[in-house]
Amino acid sequence: MHNEVTVMDEHHHDNDATDVFGFWLYIMTDCILFGSLFATFLVLNYQGMLPSTLKSHINLRVVLLETFLLLASNFTYCLAMLDLYKQKIFRTQVWLGMTFLLGGSFVFIEVREFIQLAAEGFRWDLNGSASSFFTLVGTHGLHVSCGLLWILVMILQLPKLKGSHIANRRMTYLGLFWNFLDIVWIFVFTIVYLLGAM
Repeated sequence: MHNEVTVMDEHHHDNDATDVFGFWLYIMTDCILFGSLFATFLVLNYQGMLPSTLKSHINLRVVLLETFLLLASNFTYCLAMLDLYKQKIFRTQVWLGMTFLLGGSFVFIEVREFIQLAAEGFRWDLNGSASSFFTLVGTHGLHVSCGLLWILVMILQLPKLKGSHIANRRMTYLGLFWNFLDIVWIFVFTIVYLLGAM
């Protein structure tokens, strides 16, 4: 019996190590992806290769609202994690719901921004500059949308998982992913919108 417990503990530890390695490998590939998109955007918009028409279409008030929503969603996610550690599952779900609403509002505003830009004639197929903008910002928005789906799954799974090791691990990975998206957005906000508005 003791040997079976030892084997199960070792197997459990091996699974955790594999999960951690796989998750950080994924984050590294995402860093490479976003690094490439930022490099492309910078070359096409700030090296004089193509005239950038983005400046006249930037609405910093809307972008600031997006930034506030995403940062606030990070805060509510941290509150969800605190309640998870206290084994308060319902409160964890409530904070995750708030995170979902804030993140969903961010995506909604971003989609509305894209529709408005297209209506003004600034479409992804206009030139390389416009294409790099929509690809970079759209890729981030797609990642946020995937994060929202993950949040919904966690809201549904938490009552079944209760305060198990699996629940804590999954919530930790989701939190790291959500934090990563906030960091990427800070770069998007600074490089694309703030510098683009100057």
